[in-house]
Amino acid sequence: MPKAYASTVIDRPAREVWAVVRDFNGLPGWLPAVTRSAIEDGQPADRIGCVRSIHLADGAHIRERLLTLSDQDMSFTYNFETTPFEVESYLATLRCTSVTDGDRCFVEWWTHFDCDLAKRDEWLDFFANGVFQGGFDGLKERLRR
Repeated sequence: MPKAYASTVIDRPAREVWAVVRDFNGLPGWLPAVTRSAIEDGQPADRIGCVRSIHLADGAHIRERLLTLSDQDMSFTYNFETTPFEVESYLATLRCTSVTDGDRCFVEWWTHFDCDLAKRDEWLDFFANGVFQGGFDGLKERLRR
């Protein structure tokens, strides 16, 4: 099962970064490819089991279910309920950790998934460098405002 992974350090306190990313419905505010998001069935965005329906700039639609959320660990895990991407068994985690050398935050985001072996490297690059790194870049921009 391939693992796409990306990490970064953000020059803001971990709790401040976590306050932004923990909003499971907040992707349009920091992930550039996401144009809109809604939590289905009127559920709160921090309720385990809620499903976010997101729309991408290219018109794609994805539904993701929140599986875990821990304010203590500053992390959450989610899966794809429906996706236009040719992957299966997608399970992703985003985690914020305080950097002890300064008031900064180490953020890591990874996913495990199944896919056609011939497309493995393409999907690894797409998630790690496109989605996750793109998210980190957008998050840094959002926190600069």
